[in-house]
Amino acid sequence: MRHLILFSFLLLSTTLTCAQTFTQWRDSLKTLNRQAALYPDSLELQLGKAAVNLQLLEWEDAIRTCNDILTKDNNNLSALYYRAYANNNLRRHELAKNDYERFVSMSPRNMEARLGLAYTYTKLDRNIDALNETSTLIELYPDSSIVYEARAEIEKNMKAYDAALYDLDEAIKRDPKNSDLFVSKVEILILLNRKKDAKNALDEAVRNGVPRGTLLEWYKKCK
Repeated sequence: MRHLILFSFLLLSTTLTCAQTFTQWRDSLKTLNRQAALYPDSLELQLGKAAVNLQLLEWEDAIRTCNDILTKDNNNLSALYYRAYANNNLRRHELAKNDYERFVSMSPRNMEARLGLAYTYTKLDRNIDALNETSTLIELYPDSSIVYEARAEIEKNMKAYDAALYDLDEAIKRDPKNSDLFVSKVEILILLNRKKDAKNALDEAVRNGVPRGTLLEWYKKCK
């Protein structure tokens, strides 16, 4: 599911969205380790360590830290989320699924966890379950383009192209300047040999403010 992740875990946490270099993340980890040594019972510091481990792609270290946190606080949502994310990156999808399901059972309206669970279901070839998760998200967040895009990606993988096109149109209504949405739509239309419709979709994107230059490759494919 290319654009997700968005789905991809596009929304790990505010801790993970800070733009830092690899060296800066390393320095942050050293600082957190020193602080954690002084305050070993601080779950906040441990969560900070796990978040930085994820930024550094240190999946096993993140999992160990989350395990320690969950030993002290069995229902810590952040630790469950981080551990699921790390396990998915290690292709331990069943373990990731278990953590996401626990998270959702405690916080059923959380978009990020449900997106993560839907993604994990696709990795386990449980596309119907993934579809159900995204449908639930659409009920919860009907104004979100992200959840429509997520369902469209699953439908595309299932070759349910008409349904995917419908959901992409709904996503575009909510985020008309998102070039990725138009590209996803054009990909499907070209796959269906509907090149005229694909070109019309590109023209619509340009009218909505997407720079034409970013779409030249796709215009060529419509010829």
